[in-house]
Amino acid sequence: MKRDNIERCRNLRKNQTEAETKLCLILRDRQLTGVKFRRQFSVGKYILDFYSPEYRLGIECDGGQHYKENGKQRDELRERELSSEGIEILRFSNLEILSNLEGVYKIIQDTIEKKKDNFPSPQSSPQRGEEVKKKEV
Repeated sequence: MKRDNIERCRNLRKNQTEAETKLCLILRDRQLTGVKFRRQFSVGKYILDFYSPEYRLGIECDGGQHYKENGKQRDELRERELSSEGIEILRFSNLEILSNLEGVYKIIQDTIEKKKDNFPSPQSSPQRGEEVKKKEV
């Protein structure tokens, strides 16, 4: 699958904000409930700060520009378009991440737990040489 904006994603990963760096520390290496998150991941024409393809969950770290009127409008449009693709977005201000990382962690964790109910893990296959026997009625 070809993704757009690869060079821009790489540049954003190299130049993370302090809030993105702090949030990355709790999301990397499947530390949060075993879920894989990707940093600065391109989805269509958008780049999400963090994204879990498994749960279709995006996490955004919002700086001051997101709270101005034109920033709010762009974010609303972006969320509508991503939502139409089945992607849920959680937004946190940089200040919230820097001052209340535990609270942010809990919100993300709770959201994933709710999503796990809607995304059941696949059942394991039978071991090699074993057959699944059908019950006779």
